[in-house]
Amino acid sequence: MLSQTAEYALRAVLAIAAQPNGDPLGAGQLAARLRIPQNYLSKTLHRLARAGVLESTRGKLGGFRLAVPAERITLQQVVAPFDDVTGRSECLLGRPVCSDRTACAAHGRWKEVAEQTSRFFRETTIADLSD
Repeated sequence: MLSQTAEYALRAVLAIAAQPNGDPLGAGQLAARLRIPQNYLSKTLHRLARAGVLESTRGKLGGFRLAVPAERITLQQVVAPFDDVTGRSECLLGRPVCSDRTACAAHGRWKEVAEQTSRFFRETTIADLSD
C-alpha cells in the first residue's frame, strides 16, 4: 500500500517521536537503529523537514526532531511527500475513466475501501501510534 520511502518516513517519524525529552536524532543513528540505508534516509528526513513534519539542527548535537507535537501530526502529513493516500487513486482495473457514473466492476467496493484508508491516514496521529 505504501511505497518503501513512505514506510521509511513513517518508521523514522515514530522513532523520533519516541525520543525522550524530544532530543534530536541524527540521520546516522536513526539509519542504524531502523536498518535503513543512511543516504536514502537522510534524503527522506530532509523532505519531511521541508514539509514541516520535522525540523533539523546542524552540528555535533544536531539531528532531527518533530516540528510540532506528535498529537498534531497525522499519518497523511508524514506520507504525503511520498505517496497519495487521499483516496483519489487510479481505477483498480486500469480504466482511464472510472467514476460513480462510469464505474468499473470493482469501483463501488474499492471506493469504500479507499475512503476508509484515506480517513485512517487523515485522522490517525503519530501520538496515536506512539502509545
